Amino acid sequence: MASLSHLSSLSSSSLSTLRKSLHPNTNPYSTIFSFSFPVPQPQPQTLTLSPNLKAVKPRPPHSSTNSTPVAAVSRTQSLKSRLKNGETLYGIFLLTFSPTIAEIAGLAGYDFAVVDMEHGHGGIFAALPCLHALAATNTAAILRLPESSAAWAKKAIDLGPQGIMFPMIESPKSARKAVSYCRFPPNGVRGSAHTVVRASDYGINEGYLSNYEEELLIMCQVESEEAVEKVDEIAGVDGVDCIQMGPLDLSASMGYLWDPGNKKVRKVMREAEKAVLKGGGAYLSGLVMPHDGAEELRRRGYHMVAGTTDVGLFRTAVVEDVKNFKTSLVEQGSDDEKEDGPVPEEKYWSE
Repeated sequence: MASLSHLSSLSSSSLSTLRKSLHPNTNPYSTIFSFSFPVPQPQPQTLTLSPNLKAVKPRPPHSSTNSTPVAAVSRTQSLKSRLKNGETLYGIFLLTFSPTIAEIAGLAGYDFAVVDMEHGHGGIFAALPCLHALAATNTAAILRLPESSAAWAKKAIDLGPQGIMFPMIESPKSARKAVSYCRFPPNGVRGSAHTVVRASDYGINEGYLSNYEEELLIMCQVESEEAVEKVDEIAGVDGVDCIQMGPLDLSASMGYLWDPGNKKVRKVMREAEKAVLKGGGAYLSGLVMPHDGAEELRRRGYHMVAGTTDVGLFRTAVVEDVKNFKTSLVEQGSDDEKEDGPVPEEKYWSE
């Protein structure tokens, strides 16, 4: 290969000959000192959407990052709008922080899934993949906070759930604080990073600031003897959309930790439910218990019912599976004692 000094001394005709010998219509210097890659030609843009989404005009190629944000993709109805329409919504609590389990729950048809950071082992970092999985199935996600604080609320809401659940709300004052954590100044104390967080589609949703209060479902857990005495006031706080009853913590606070179905606990629960419904300011949300089924909760006026947890479902399934296998061993041993003949060969389940 010619050196740089040699190349610079070549005549115009020599350069032309060299250019043609290397590659027709190609600059010889770019060929010698760099790699040439084919330039892809622009292709017509197409957009495939699920039935629940509406198309938005795609950005032109090479658009500036400083261009005006486009409107976000329109999603399915929010939890708040469905509640206002009178629907009764059925959901599940997720404590495993498994995106696969979250996706299966969404595909199964639950109306909502509560990603539980209070009693589950995960935090914000572990919750995000679950929100991704639920979003892929158009299932509303609710984040349950480990505590009612501005810091936890800020991080959780920035992830973009449809709902947020505050634990251990004991009074109207604590309910007002919870609401303030969800709103930007001057209506609240939420920190502002709306131009970059997932809640606003990373700044692409230009209508976020106008709609976020209407879209976010704020849920307050009432789960102590002190709280149920003020439940009507808590439910009447502006911005509180839903009262989440907590039968297990309520029974514990009343001295019946091992007996949540105690008639005294049930009596207090019924009085609290009636107070919420009478006020008309908030919806009722509850958990299915062995003594209190989903249909019974719906009949009493609950509009959000969580029927189970991922841990509970898996626990029940595996305990039953092991029990069935061990029972079959006992039965097989009994049959072997009765019959000394050969056991017929069984086929695999897939045959």
